[in-house]
Amino acid sequence: MRSTVAATLSYVVALWLSSEPVPLTAPLTALLVVQVTLYSTVTTSLRRVTSVVVGVLIAIAFSVVVGLSWWSLALVILASLLVGRLVRVEEFIPEVAISAMLVLGVTQVSDTAWDRVLETLIGAVVGMLFNLLLAPPVWVDTAGDSIEDLARRMRLLLLDVADEFTGAPPVEQAASRLHEARRLDNDVADVDGALRTAEDSLRFNPRIKEGLLHRVVLRTGLDTLEICAVVLRVLARTLTDLAKHRGGHQLLPEGAAPAIRETARYTADALVSFAVLVTTRGSEDAQAAETRLAAELRAARTCRDRAADRLLALALADPGSWQLYGALLTEVDRILDELDPEHRGHRLMEELDRRVRERSERRRLPSLRDRWDARRATRGDG
Repeated sequence: MRSTVAATLSYVVALWLSSEPVPLTAPLTALLVVQVTLYSTVTTSLRRVTSVVVGVLIAIAFSVVVGLSWWSLALVILASLLVGRLVRVEEFIPEVAISAMLVLGVTQVSDTAWDRVLETLIGAVVGMLFNLLLAPPVWVDTAGDSIEDLARRMRLLLLDVADEFTGAPPVEQAASRLHEARRLDNDVADVDGALRTAEDSLRFNPRIKEGLLHRVVLRTGLDTLEICAVVLRVLARTLTDLAKHRGGHQLLPEGAAPAIRETARYTADALVSFAVLVTTRGSEDAQAAETRLAAELRAARTCRDRAADRLLALALADPGSWQLYGALLTEVDRILDELDPEHRGHRLMEELDRRVRERSERRRLPSLRDRWDARRATRGDG
């Protein structure tokens, strides 16, 4: 509905201001400009207008010099595509060539050229004003749901891996767990796309006052889960190696298997608690999630220490198995360290400092350049 109304309004305005009888460029631009976020709307508008203006200027230059022929058309297309890359209009690179060809193919080049620029500006302005008056939705909740769903899928996989450690799965079954862990990469990519949309929806949005903090919290949370997904894939690989090494016998001896299983189960629950902590906005809910996460991490570390003592005793009797036992404990430790609230706090502060520093540097760059130019000019005059 937002796109339809914006396109219709831009067409009405173009009928009023443009000399073209059917100014369809204006509603076309409005459709392309009215994106799902205000940030995308602004950036798309700038790229769209730039591509049309550049194409029109190229067409005017060629019409004055050579006119229209098969070889001049080829030169126009080539020049438009090259210049489009130089001005970085991204997905609107073909629009530069399209604008140049449409303008070059008419008799009254100048009139058609500036009408096309005018219609493009009308569509872009109407699209931006429409999104300013009716702000697009904020997609933080959608991204948060995606992050929690990813954590739950990782939890289920880790629970399955934990059950395998107490049994004697065949190599094929253990390998299937490894394939499931590898498919988590696709899930992480999908969540990353949802998070990018959420980050864009927080930029330039008048309803959000602390957009940077929300973006950093969600991004660092997803980064942590992505690291845990990689470690979980390595853990599934260790499971496969253990299945090969044991040759159909129980993967872990009776003394260590229950402790490892309980460690994995507490760690699996901690993954979901961490995701809830990252995506929760209310202070009370966040405090409850953090308390639950801390309790699960303590329980997981207690079980881990108990399992380590038993595995060490077993490894002393069978030194050849210590490499796999040590890898198993190391991978569990990595997940627990990533989920630790203190580790998350340090990482969050580092990312916030980096973002703020980059923003301040971008603001200082123009003034530094102006001072440098002024100093060079003064030296030149001297």
